[in-house]
Amino acid sequence: MTDTVLDRFLRYVVIDTQSDPASSTQPSTVKQKDLGRLLVDELLTIGLSDAHLDEHGYVYATVPSNVDKAVPVICFCSHMDTAPDFTGTNVKPQIVRDYGGGDIQLAGDNKQVIRVSENPALIDQIGHDIVTTDGTTLLGADDKAGIAEIMTAAQILMDNADIKHGTIKLLFTPDEEIGRGVDKVDLTKLGAQFAYTMDGETAGHIEDETFSADGVEITIEGVAIHPGFAKGKMENAIKIAGAIIDRLPKNVAPETTDGREGFIHPTGLTGSMEKAAIGLIVRDFEEAGLADKEKCLEALVQDVMADFPGSSYTFNVKQQYRNMKVVLDRHPQIVENAIEAIRRAGMSPVRGSIRGGTDGSRLSFMGLPCPNIFAGGHAFHSPREWISRQDMDKAVATLVELAKVWEERA
Repeated sequence: MTDTVLDRFLRYVVIDTQSDPASSTQPSTVKQKDLGRLLVDELLTIGLSDAHLDEHGYVYATVPSNVDKAVPVICFCSHMDTAPDFTGTNVKPQIVRDYGGGDIQLAGDNKQVIRVSENPALIDQIGHDIVTTDGTTLLGADDKAGIAEIMTAAQILMDNADIKHGTIKLLFTPDEEIGRGVDKVDLTKLGAQFAYTMDGETAGHIEDETFSADGVEITIEGVAIHPGFAKGKMENAIKIAGAIIDRLPKNVAPETTDGREGFIHPTGLTGSMEKAAIGLIVRDFEEAGLADKEKCLEALVQDVMADFPGSSYTFNVKQQYRNMKVVLDRHPQIVENAIEAIRRAGMSPVRGSIRGGTDGSRLSFMGLPCPNIFAGGHAFHSPREWISRQDMDKAVATLVELAKVWEERA
């Protein structure tokens, strides 16, 4: 078994672990367990004797403490699934060794080019080894990079008794990409006090804030009648849905916002003349902003429906996750220790926010405070996804230093 972070990463990405939002099972796809079984075998090989895969697709393992004093138990977490946005079947990783700059043409599809203009982080990657796909699949750096980094750090800790650390729990989850990553996690069995997801992007970054997120489902009941006799009577639910979408504020959309601006985003539309449904997601860093957007959205729906007196609608809001900063601010040492670890690993720490969420968002509110550390990947969920081998090495070093910091400060 090879044990560099790059070797591990290349092993993991060729295993198809795409999750499926249409599935009601946990995990949503059985193939996620293929990677889980491989990880358990490797964990057992490096000496983590309790490593196992449970029925729901979670991998648990423990790096035992090698010191006598009490050290808080921390957890390193990454997800095994890849996004449904683009195929993860038959991944063919490619390596651009000693990257010299410029755009990267992908070999399997001449329309797929990783452009510097769209990936300014490439400017800092001169001389690095860049891993891409051939352009026909996504890569899966989100989040198999995090897994490879955690696995490599675990082996380093197991092989080097002179590195002092407390008990460290490892958790690899299924179905994060479809919002179910911690639905059936057993936190009692995990037994950690604090955690870190390795699921970020640029090297040196740590994120302690996410969006707060809700899903909205709008269902429209129209008035159906034979089109030959429809004058003055028909109220077509498809057209009503179209009118609602057309009225969505253009300046409160993903494509027109950045920084700390939230948005309203339609994600699905189904319909017939009689009945239509619109699925949307609403995002904001502040819960008050989330509530305001949902209030404006329903007012917009009501305004449209006023033109269709024979029709009706339902407006259902479902909470998805909340801004983890609310929890993390109560435990400042979690982020402070990570910042110190990043600094010791040779980088300038950058503290930021995620325009999205991670398993850590929900874990934090389940009682396991959990910020997000960089894993090094870029252009997630697309065939132009890429990652630097050197940045993965930096992530491994950060994890090892983080274990040391917690032990020293206990």
